[in-house]
Amino acid sequence: MLCDECGKRVATVHITKIENGIKTDFHLCDKCAMAKNSFSINTSFSINDLLTGILNNAEFFPLKVGFLDELKCPVCGLSYNRFRETGRFGCSNCYKAFSDKLNPLFRRLHGNISHSGKIPARAGGNIKKIKEVERLKTALSIAVKNEEYEKAAELRDKIKKLDRISKGEEIL
Repeated sequence: MLCDECGKRVATVHITKIENGIKTDFHLCDKCAMAKNSFSINTSFSINDLLTGILNNAEFFPLKVGFLDELKCPVCGLSYNRFRETGRFGCSNCYKAFSDKLNPLFRRLHGNISHSGKIPARAGGNIKKIKEVERLKTALSIAVKNEEYEKAAELRDKIKKLDRISKGEEIL
């Protein structure tokens, strides 16, 4: 992940700021975090102080220790943290292994988690019909679920017509 401020270096400082109930996340590189300095970042901190503080306050804050089990791809062994550093997967199975963390990212970037792609104009005649039938069937199931039976009947008729065209029974 790149720095939100400069957009050039890898973000190593992740800050969540909550003001008046509004949550704001900042992902900054070391240089921009030091330059911003609007956040009081304590750079002289040790892991011992952190663990001591957590354990001392454990009775007030129930702690869920999920960070110890690092998420890894079972096929290639690539960890999710390593993927975040490099931005590259180790194998095709990494998509499945990291899907819980990737799906929100894909939805934010592409608006959807499945890739529809483009269909070539020359070779896509049958593919376009198949995709259109799939789209109409999805719309049909939604119409039936919402009890919009007139719309469902129209969609059913369109699906039947496309099926007849693809079988060569009807000419456009």
